[in-house]
Amino acid sequence: MITPGSTIGILGGGQLGRMSVLSGRRMGYKFIIYEPSAGSAAGMVADKEINASYTDLSALEAFGDAVDVVTLEFENVPTIALSVLEKKRPVHPSKEVLGTCQNRLKEKLFLRTNGIPCAPFEVVHSAEELSQAVAKLGLPCVLKTADFGYDGKGQHKIVGTENLAELWKKLGYHTGVVEKWISFQGEYSVICARNEQGEEAVFPVAENQHVHHILHTTIVPARISEALVKEAEDCALLIARKLNVIGLLAVELFLTTEGKWLVNELAPRPHNSGHYSFDACLTSQFEQHVRAVCGLPLGSTALLRPVVMINLLGDIWKYGEPDWSVLLSEPSVKLHLYDKGEPRPGRKMGHFCVLANDVEDALLSARKLEAALIASTLKK
Repeated sequence: MITPGSTIGILGGGQLGRMSVLSGRRMGYKFIIYEPSAGSAAGMVADKEINASYTDLSALEAFGDAVDVVTLEFENVPTIALSVLEKKRPVHPSKEVLGTCQNRLKEKLFLRTNGIPCAPFEVVHSAEELSQAVAKLGLPCVLKTADFGYDGKGQHKIVGTENLAELWKKLGYHTGVVEKWISFQGEYSVICARNEQGEEAVFPVAENQHVHHILHTTIVPARISEALVKEAEDCALLIARKLNVIGLLAVELFLTTEGKWLVNELAPRPHNSGHYSFDACLTSQFEQHVRAVCGLPLGSTALLRPVVMINLLGDIWKYGEPDWSVLLSEPSVKLHLYDKGEPRPGRKMGHFCVLANDVEDALLSARKLEAALIASTLKK
């Protein structure tokens, strides 16, 4: 057990790390962030930030010497970094878990091997194989790079008008995954936690709405049947056990038009769709992350009130700083800004949550507040 007062090392300096630091500080932990770029959102609230490449062996050694346990806040970390660090300190998630979840091919093969439902897919290594896969899976379908990728990056929808040879050459993939296009009625996610003692906990299923492949709205509780909730929770916990995850695992799911679950992606860390838990659950995903990687007992994930979370992207700053009083004048709203510097289009700069006694009321209020916030910038 890594007790309060110890130092937690986090690979990655984004907002997920920032909120993990803010939660862990309340429990008495210290934090060191390892991030290539100086002045990261997480580094600003940590005790120390080390700026070096994820392949800088000497810097990784120094980082490992300075902390008591290592975790991460995003997947785009080379597994060699974890190989170096695990010789010095406990590392959660493990390099095996990271290696599976950061590579779409390994992830899909893991799901298929363990009988976990996912979209039909084919692995391709050339333009010829791409053509064969498209013929087999039918149109439309989606070509994804095998390595990394998030928020829609590294993927291309194929509708039949493309020159596949030119597309393959343009994208420059060495290995790709072609997935059958799925007709679905909704996108959802489940975040679960496991510690070394085998204790497990699962957060309420979240209903997610995306705009341009980026999460825009999260609605909790999800507006689905109790039977579907139980199936989604059981699926997430099964995957976490099969992977032997220590820490958090976010499972993104499609609910097909036939009412069946299909797993889309896995993320062994806090997740954008779990931001609501900071304000609406007895234990947030960020505190749970700290508890799990430190071997502490897990906290209750009980939902205190229905909640809707809206992402704030850099696009909102197009005409200047928004009038935050639009949100803060509402007593049921919680605003979170990440202090990430330049508000570029598509960049996640913050979020706000609206809590209510009824989820539909929360959603209606969130939509009105978002529109008012955007209008506040247009008036300037």
